[in-house]
Amino acid sequence: MIKKTFLALGLMTILFPVVAFAEDPSGATLNMGLNSLWVMLAFILVLLMQGGFILLEAGSTRMKNAGHVAGKTIFTVGLAALIYWAFGYGIAFGGESSIASFIGWGDFFFDPQLAGDAAAGDNYPNGVFFLFQLAFAAISLSIAWGGFAERAKLSSYIVFTLFFVGLIYPIVAHWIWGGGWLAEDGAQDFAGSTVVHLTGALAAFAATVLLKPRIGKFNKDGSANEILGHNQVFTALSVLLLWVGWFGFNAGSTVAIGDGFFTYVAFTTMLGAGGGGVAALLISWAVTGKADITTMLNGTLAGLVAITASCAFVEPWAAVVIGLVAGVLVFYSVKMFEKFKVDDPIYALSVHGMAGIWGTLANGIFATQELADKVGIGTGGLIDTGSWKQLWVQFESVVVVGAFVLAASFLVLGVMKMIMGFRVTEEQEIIGLDLSEHGAYGYPEQLKKPGQGFQG
Repeated sequence: MIKKTFLALGLMTILFPVVAFAEDPSGATLNMGLNSLWVMLAFILVLLMQGGFILLEAGSTRMKNAGHVAGKTIFTVGLAALIYWAFGYGIAFGGESSIASFIGWGDFFFDPQLAGDAAAGDNYPNGVFFLFQLAFAAISLSIAWGGFAERAKLSSYIVFTLFFVGLIYPIVAHWIWGGGWLAEDGAQDFAGSTVVHLTGALAAFAATVLLKPRIGKFNKDGSANEILGHNQVFTALSVLLLWVGWFGFNAGSTVAIGDGFFTYVAFTTMLGAGGGGVAALLISWAVTGKADITTMLNGTLAGLVAITASCAFVEPWAAVVIGLVAGVLVFYSVKMFEKFKVDDPIYALSVHGMAGIWGTLANGIFATQELADKVGIGTGGLIDTGSWKQLWVQFESVVVVGAFVLAASFLVLGVMKMIMGFRVTEEQEIIGLDLSEHGAYGYPEQLKKPGQGFQG
């Protein structure tokens, strides 16, 4: 035991020399240092999920838009960092006010040197908590871009980022994670099936409705044409990157090493993902006679989305069931949206929207009282307690968040459409956004500008 203590202190000396040589190298100081490392690692994993979104959107769309996809993703993440620093964090986690149940107010232009300790106590510094929450906001924003894909002006990404990261997303985060009124009701959303995924998906829905389908997606008789993505290997790699990043997403949300509970959260996350991928492949095989790869990839992501809310609240068998249902749900919901003539190029509405709703409601069915007490939020679900209370709270959070995000997104995007327009012209869409918006191709060796020949 003594040997392990000296080893831990030695590690702290290397990693945190100022802290390690403080006057009181206590257990609390050591605990704070290790927690800080863990949350910082989780932030890095979640930030790297943007690489997954780049490959997912680029691989699921046509090569004439690949450079645009990659560039606008990096740009909007940078813009989101500035907006969240200036306004978003203060609305999500700001200090107390007379309307604190509905909106945070304080810590604008956040400065970790002035903010003091994190709201949860002395377990980690506020600066690393800010970074972790920023990464979540950026993920929700990237989900929203699914509704813009292949037909939105670059300027529309800039304007919508201001409102989404500065106001829409932070209000939802405050309601559930920042001590707002849904948190007071006991809404369980451990890592963001509602806060991150459903919020982003509903913004995507508003965008795709107002933008209307891509050229050639639907025929006059209402039948749909399949517009294939240009690189399924990119799409598969994106799922792997997102899967790995999800351990920072879910397990990192413990924001502590403590008794090792983060490993349990990672464990249920893995089971949910596996269930989603297996169920989606099998259902597509059974219904169509072909084991569709795209459906399987979407099912894996749907399993991850669904288990995100419940990863800390359910037993392993329930995590598998949640993933299995998500995999089946994503298969049928893709067909449903297509039937309604909703053009969703990267399946954000099915993967993040429908699976996000299911994952949130699943807490009300499968959460155990023991784990709810451990996390300190809400109660056990219907199966464990026989009570409908938690399921009602989960339903309430889905309905309220859904109504708010839809109303706010349609309002912002509707005004944008009237004032500036946010769809490119037909000619620009046919040429591709790489050339029409940026003047360069993402695959310059494969394509050529007008009047130029191929270079050997």
